[in-house]
Amino acid sequence: MTLDRRRFLLQSGSAAAVVALFGQGCAATSAGASGADVLGFTGVPASLRDGVVIPPEYEWQLLYPWGTPTGVAGRMPAFAPDASNSADDQAVQAGMHHDGMHFFALDASGDRGLLVMNHEYTDEQLLHPDGVKPWTPEKVRKSLHAMGVSVIEIRRTPEGWRQVQPSPFARRVHGNTPMRIAGPAAGTPLMRTAANPAGDAVFGTFANCAMGVTPWGTYLTCEENFHGYFGGPKETASRMSAAQRRYGTVPGTQWVEYWRFDERFDLSKHPNEPHRFGWVVEIDPFDPTATPIKRTALGRKRQESATCTVAKDGRLVVYMGDDSRFEYIYKFVSREKVRPGTTPPRAPPTATCWTTARCTWRATTRAGAASGWNSRTAATASTRPTALPTRPRC
Repeated sequence: MTLDRRRFLLQSGSAAAVVALFGQGCAATSAGASGADVLGFTGVPASLRDGVVIPPEYEWQLLYPWGTPTGVAGRMPAFAPDASNSADDQAVQAGMHHDGMHFFALDASGDRGLLVMNHEYTDEQLLHPDGVKPWTPEKVRKSLHAMGVSVIEIRRTPEGWRQVQPSPFARRVHGNTPMRIAGPAAGTPLMRTAANPAGDAVFGTFANCAMGVTPWGTYLTCEENFHGYFGGPKETASRMSAAQRRYGTVPGTQWVEYWRFDERFDLSKHPNEPHRFGWVVEIDPFDPTATPIKRTALGRKRQESATCTVAKDGRLVVYMGDDSRFEYIYKFVSREKVRPGTTPPRAPPTATCWTTARCTWRATTRAGAASGWNSRTAATASTRPTALPTRPRC
């Protein structure tokens, strides 16, 4: 049927109002029109049922729940329902709380491909047999391994989608995975630590929320609420800078007690470590040996999404948000045009458009003006800023 645009907007607007008020999706349409008539499927009634409820025109299947082996050859420990899997096991198993994901086709038919997904946060009471009382170094490692990103291979079969195990593409990226820091913030004083005096490398990504896909076929994962994982003695809270306070990295307010067993999370000893989080991380899903890269040209914030598109003039545009109250929406526009033919199979990552000397980015405030660090042109190697400027205030 041909959908009447005005009718659709009116009815979807009413449904959106119901969702906003009650937090329930698939609200009933206005009188005289069924959901199936308007959208092509039967609406699902509001319910308090704790389960998967879908329209009768659809079907669903469970594919890669927490603890499923990722498919790394020779390292496929079975999931232990009693949470007795070790930290090393968790490093090659599905993480917790899946978030943004994308399917990268491996053939023209689309019947085989890579499913890449975030693991945003942990439920510590389920992750360990005895919860977190007490915390231990092993529990900290397992918790870090339960966040990050999974790359799994899947294939369509007559019985539905199935995970391929083992797979040469299978990979877990987590809170202890070695990563490179690139872009205008790399090497600046606030990125340097005792373990990494150069300020150009870091262990891990976590609090991964929302994502993006580049025109050359790489996956962008976003480090959102990283602040809750850093802590320290409460009496050191007064030593935190204004920028640290704004981000929420203040001793005594942490969600987990990593700092007691992994020194890099202790703000009183390593105040620069949290500066190395809150970035967009680029991962090559087709090469499990490729080092993930934190793309600092895209700015630091509580990252929410990195949606890519190519402008009419050929430049890359990335839209991002800061998932904190009263913060901003960001738009990155590259100076360099995306090279023709960089759609998958893509050009090497070195051909990407956010090389330090060739990109610029700016943030738009709610008032529509650019300000502070957000309107700076990404620096060349010879003109890097000596500090990480704070985000603009409303």
